[in-house]
Amino acid sequence: MAAIGTQYMMQSGLAAGMSATEGHRSLQPMPVDPNLTDPPYVLEPDFTPDSQSRIVLRTKSGKDVSIPYMSIGAWSWGDKATFGYNATKDLPRIHAAWEKLKAVGLTFVDTAQAYGDGESERICGTLFRGMPRDSFIVQTKWQSLPDMTNVLLQSHSPKKRLKGSLSRLGLDYVDIYLVHGPVHPTSFSSVAKGLAECVEEGLTRAVGVANYDTKEMIRMADELEKHGVPLSVSQCEYSVIRRVPEVSGMIRECRRRNICFQGFASLAEGRLTGKYSRGEEPRRTLRFSSYPMHLLEPTIDVLKSVAAKRRVPVPAVALNYAINKGVVPLVGVRDAEQAQQDMQALGWRLSEEEIQRIEEVSISGNTTSKLQHG
Repeated sequence: MAAIGTQYMMQSGLAAGMSATEGHRSLQPMPVDPNLTDPPYVLEPDFTPDSQSRIVLRTKSGKDVSIPYMSIGAWSWGDKATFGYNATKDLPRIHAAWEKLKAVGLTFVDTAQAYGDGESERICGTLFRGMPRDSFIVQTKWQSLPDMTNVLLQSHSPKKRLKGSLSRLGLDYVDIYLVHGPVHPTSFSSVAKGLAECVEEGLTRAVGVANYDTKEMIRMADELEKHGVPLSVSQCEYSVIRRVPEVSGMIRECRRRNICFQGFASLAEGRLTGKYSRGEEPRRTLRFSSYPMHLLEPTIDVLKSVAAKRRVPVPAVALNYAINKGVVPLVGVRDAEQAQQDMQALGWRLSEEEIQRIEEVSISGNTTSKLQHG
């Protein structure tokens, strides 16, 4: 089973500086150097992703893993420490959201062993029940933070942890298995060996990393290659107000190596939805891109302006921006209304002029040595 209290340990770590806007650092947003940015359009100009469009990930087995251009983040499902999850109130809403997402084919879910001490994976299992296995994609993450299981088992820890995930999910395999962070007690070679073992035994089809910087990502890719396993995914926080993976060159390197780049906290934990304001700040447990709302007003105003012109919800504009930049955004969904808003990010594309307006008020963001290396 997942370690009891992991969700609280993770929240405490984020508060202590694992998140790049927490700890002893300035909260003054850093502007983006336009000389370091990628072009407005990374996707082919004549291609408009919709809910049925798919990206094919590299795998060793040759069995394709095809993912939509948006993933549903399941951190809030079952997590009390950060999101105050209440099963009586929240579980029916999650199921209602899932029905909406299923109807349009957005059935790619990102979860983790640490989310809700494994409860997120259990909830995912209830959603998948009765569905054909090829009708959904599930991605979970190895709890890489140091603990005695990882220290004692070394390269066998990813497999042991994944078997626990599969039990909670009620599945024989996951589609994608990520290392949750670059802070792990064993060497890169040991982690790569463990991930390769999971692939060889059919417990996952593809593997990747989260929160690694570019050099670490390449190092893990090289270690995996020794086992004939490609690095399929790199995941970091990315949004209009945290463009570090872009300006650092990571997204460009991912494209060069045919690695899918995923961006979590793509709505900055609600800050880019129009829900919050200087008079109504998000709860303090929402620590990614946690700038005070008055500092984000110029960015929010532009997103609202574009949304009004496009006649779409504000979250759809922020998500569409990420997709245009070659990012697969991960967006947390807790109810049917959020699902309805988020799915409107697909089927259209921002103009180059609109992207430039958004980028003029975007933020570079920071990194931290404790978790968010990339």
